[in-house]
Amino acid sequence: MGEAAIVSAHVGITTTTTAPCLATLGINQRTKPKALKLWKLRAPAADLSRALTQIIEKKRRRRRRVFFLDVNPLCYKGSTPSLLSFAHWISLFFSQVSLADPVIAVIDGERGNEYRRQFYLPTSQKGETSRKVLFGGHIMRSFSTFAVMVKKQCTVFLLLVVKIEGHAADDVVATLVDEVLRRGYRAVIASPDKDFKQLISEDVQIVMPLHKSDNWSFYTIKHYKAQYHCDPSSDLSLRSIVGDEVDGVPGIQHLVPSFGRKTTLKLLRKHGSLENLLNAAAVRTVGKPYVQDTLTKHADYLRRNYEVLSLRRDVDVRLQENWLSERETCNDSVILTKFSKLLDETQNLNQ
Repeated sequence: MGEAAIVSAHVGITTTTTAPCLATLGINQRTKPKALKLWKLRAPAADLSRALTQIIEKKRRRRRRVFFLDVNPLCYKGSTPSLLSFAHWISLFFSQVSLADPVIAVIDGERGNEYRRQFYLPTSQKGETSRKVLFGGHIMRSFSTFAVMVKKQCTVFLLLVVKIEGHAADDVVATLVDEVLRRGYRAVIASPDKDFKQLISEDVQIVMPLHKSDNWSFYTIKHYKAQYHCDPSSDLSLRSIVGDEVDGVPGIQHLVPSFGRKTTLKLLRKHGSLENLLNAAAVRTVGKPYVQDTLTKHADYLRRNYEVLSLRRDVDVRLQENWLSERETCNDSVILTKFSKLLDETQNLNQ
């Protein structure tokens, strides 16, 4: 990249600015005359320079990732609250995953799932601990002194922490992911929560902590299609029909046992979404008699599941420009050592 002259033949003005090489702009040098017709516009040189700058910035941002760290699930070893577990996963995350990319840590706000109470009464699932009280698929995590400690430890790691009262972390993440994409970045969500799969696209990935192999693993749109044999855009519709046993959302098979995953996938491939499917079933036959009867009789039930499982994207939070700054990595080892000593001191006080 060097100094280059950009000439507007129509206005007769030559401006000198820093311009990228043709390859950087995606222009094939063998077809340079044809490709450069883009710049033969009747516009002031300042406008041409601004347009060039916007293209360069968009391409630069496309290569950059913004990570969203779902803090709460990392703070437990099994069912036991553990700051040591949090430190372990954060250490691996910084050294192997995020590197210098921006990281935004998100914590659940108190009463984060209040609006979901209208759909389901609190349900304690078999095998779940007191830290998970489920309201139709979304974790209502308890708040205690431990939660306050976790937030303090995030600051030790120099993490930007976002906590919005009255909103769950996954809804905050979903809202911010949309804004990050609008600004031309890619998004990576660090979380074991499968609810985030509904956000997966070419520009949105998930990275999950794998306890058995003790590492983080990326989960992309290719992984999703291989696992579910459908597009991620149908994820909400699929789970709304077949249900989510782990998250406490009963599927339609509890009411109609013969209405299973195979039937659901076939219908979604044809109609695209639950709403399209229900609308079609309301005016014409879309399948066998039991399918038709189920979709018309239990439409409200399925729409309720969809509402409960859907991540909200209307949280009142605004992405700040400084949140997108590269993370300083030079002091990571010092910070981790400091945190380890702090853990030892805390454990000694509790003994």
